[in-house]
Amino acid sequence: QVHLVESGGGLVQPGGSLTLSCTASGFSIGSSAMSWYRQAPGKERELVASIFTIAGRTNYADSVKGRFTISRDQAKNVVYLQMNGLKPEDTAAYYCFAWRVSAWGQGTQVTISS
Repeated sequence: QVHLVESGGGLVQPGGSLTLSCTASGFSIGSSAMSWYRQAPGKERELVASIFTIAGRTNYADSVKGRFTISRDQAKNVVYLQMNGLKPEDTAAYYCFAWRVSAWGQGTQVTISS
């Protein structure tokens, strides 16, 4: 059975950092493109970052480029989202998505506030 479990969210001051984790089970993350999405209250879910199966190529939304880094540890079957230079507009629930199995995690809340 496929499961994705996000963790690492929390309350951080502007300019701070967080690392989100997405722990997968039931499939290998190396066999699937993996993405992080986020959804702020009253807004549509938006694609933040993706990592692809071929050579671990990555792609980012313009709003996070240079601040966020997506990576994966295939041995642990975990996908990470390192977030630096956080801004209040980064406040959202962050979700992990596995393209090959069309699976979502339950989300983890990130709140940026002083």
